[in-house]
Amino acid sequence: MEEHQEESQLTSVEQEEVHIIRLHKEELLDDIQKLKMEIAQVITELENFHQAGESKIAERNKLMAVGRKKFNMDPKKGIDYLIQNKVLCQNEEDIAKFLYKGEGLHKTPIGDYLGGRETLNIRILQSFVEQHEFSDLNLVQALRQFLWSFRLPGEAQKIDRMMEAFATRYCQCNQEVFQSTDTCYVLSFAIIMLNTSLHNPNVKEKPALERFVAMNRGINNGGDLPQELLKNLYESIKNEPFKIPEDDGNDLTHTFFNPDREGWLSKLGGRVKTWKRRWFILTDNCLYYFEHTTDKEPRGIIPLENLSVKAADDSRKLNCFDLYSPNSKGHTIKACKTDTDGRVVEGNHHFYRISAPSKDERDAWIKSIRASITKDPFYDMVAARKRKLTSNKLN
Repeated sequence: MEEHQEESQLTSVEQEEVHIIRLHKEELLDDIQKLKMEIAQVITELENFHQAGESKIAERNKLMAVGRKKFNMDPKKGIDYLIQNKVLCQNEEDIAKFLYKGEGLHKTPIGDYLGGRETLNIRILQSFVEQHEFSDLNLVQALRQFLWSFRLPGEAQKIDRMMEAFATRYCQCNQEVFQSTDTCYVLSFAIIMLNTSLHNPNVKEKPALERFVAMNRGINNGGDLPQELLKNLYESIKNEPFKIPEDDGNDLTHTFFNPDREGWLSKLGGRVKTWKRRWFILTDNCLYYFEHTTDKEPRGIIPLENLSVKAADDSRKLNCFDLYSPNSKGHTIKACKTDTDGRVVEGNHHFYRISAPSKDERDAWIKSIRASITKDPFYDMVAARKRKLTSNKLN
């Protein structure tokens, strides 16, 4: 009321100005209200976007977790799953970085996958090795780093490809150390074997420095490597063995999950010639035997490399077959067992005599074992490299 009375006392010009001001005020209030609504809408959209982003991250993490589990059970299926779900790109560099980072991955399937012979696996192995930086490291230091990033597979051809890739990468990073990648390759194997000889409790005779030097003569394109270099490598291994990554989960569970053959057989003792019933499992080119089917660890392991198997007659037992070494008659077969104190000791069999419950089972075991027997080309490969290197000296 007072406001209208005050306005009535204003001149017409002043009243017009007040009217204009009032209109501007109302427009300003409308603009402020619209701005508030726009801000509220933007905040809502941002929150929705953030939630959607979090949802996408959560979904990707879930897919990654599933992919890692699949990889640990079957590396190829795991990689295929991650690529199909767009968690990994289908190129060797992306996959190699995933394996090198190794989060949540078991070391054994990493090694198996990298050692594959398919073209893609070989390219991934190359990219994986390039993730390692070996500059200014001596060979033992570089091997420590390399062998910690996965578990070296048991198959000789896979080992050959992986160590070839390692030697090439090391020589790229340290071009003045060796005259050829073959030299680096052979010396790397020599170091790995030295590590086993020095630190395996089953090896009674430990090689001295002089023996290590002698076994590596002529490998530097026909010449000898500096003795000081070999001494430093020897001392490094002697003072600290390689740390081989423990496999995640139960190694034996994976090993025995899908055996080639399993069943109860009777085994003749080595020194004490008594027959004992054991649960045998044939897998991964080895014959394992257990006292009980529920045991987590075997009582004995018989690697089948370079062995032979044949049916045998025995006056005390029927349906027998023998495992023996055709090229080393009279020598103890390479094997190990657990003694009564729980210690792992070398086996003492010149041959293994085993009895099956029936003739058919004996023949089935012989067939399965024969299919699992392999000739390990591991030493042949190293010997071939050495012959190649030492021949350079003659030429």
